[in-house]
Amino acid sequence: MSLGPVMLDVAGLELAPEERERLRHPLTGGVILFARNYETPEQIAALVRTIHELRKPPLLVAVDHEGGRVQRFREGFTALPAVARFGEVWDENPARGRRLSETAGWLMATELRAVGVDFSFAPVLDVNRGISRVIGDRSFHASPDAVAELAHAWMIGMHRAGMAATGKHFPGHGGVEADSHVAVPVDERSYQDIYMEDIVPFERMIEFGLEGIMPAHVIYSRVDPQPAGYSQFWLQQTLRGELGFEGVIFSDDLSMEGAKVAGGVVSRARAALGAGCDMVLVCNDPEAASELLDGLGHYDNPASHLRLARMHGRHPVSRDMLLADAGYREAVRAVGNLA
Repeated sequence: MSLGPVMLDVAGLELAPEERERLRHPLTGGVILFARNYETPEQIAALVRTIHELRKPPLLVAVDHEGGRVQRFREGFTALPAVARFGEVWDENPARGRRLSETAGWLMATELRAVGVDFSFAPVLDVNRGISRVIGDRSFHASPDAVAELAHAWMIGMHRAGMAATGKHFPGHGGVEADSHVAVPVDERSYQDIYMEDIVPFERMIEFGLEGIMPAHVIYSRVDPQPAGYSQFWLQQTLRGELGFEGVIFSDDLSMEGAKVAGGVVSRARAALGAGCDMVLVCNDPEAASELLDGLGHYDNPASHLRLARMHGRHPVSRDMLLADAGYREAVRAVGNLA
């Protein structure tokens, strides 16, 4: 059985019987974890192991673990700083900023790999324009060049730990004030302005080997009436065509307010997959998840199967070995000082 195009969440610290059934559905391809799923490193490792053992090939297990405001696992994990801290260091000493960003990317990834998580939806490639509160210090910097440099370093660290990287939120969420979790943001800038600034980090990271990208639930009204995640222009013509991206395109959560312009959850998923997404996320709404699995129908995209398979984690490491490693302890000290 290949990986399906749907990524779901689960409710608690263990899998309920109905969740096991949803995860065995042929349309399911992955699970995204949240803070509610975490109690201890040992518990989360057991949950991830259970998820991986349900299917062959194993389902992808992901989490939003950027640092700062967005870090799902806390107690027993290093408190990562918001990535804007690396931008502050960059302003004083670019080489040191890159080194620390690489160290943090490795630390984030190796701690997650030690409990079996395949990948984190990171790094954020949005440019901090001082407009978007939901982005804010989740962005490395106000300069597209600095974002690209620091994100590249972060990705190098992730790769050393055996984790693929996913950049978000294409083509850039930093130019709108509204939060797409609760509203439908509209960015009225021209395509040229967006391309010359916000797309720069995405373009560079694609050249550096970025494996995944998540589009924004933002409407760029002078370019396309559809949000980027439903737009063939943004996903096919620009991302696949002009930028040459060959990795996985993940939708942002289809339960978010910014995604609801496409109708019900089945219509949203069809719109996202039709525009070019390889995998769609449905979170915090088990009824919608069941509705999608029941209503989407047969879906088979061989190119997506190959792309998704590359997101599996590599270089497994035991947590005991990690805690005993001097390099790990030094990374915790260096990154912890920033946090």
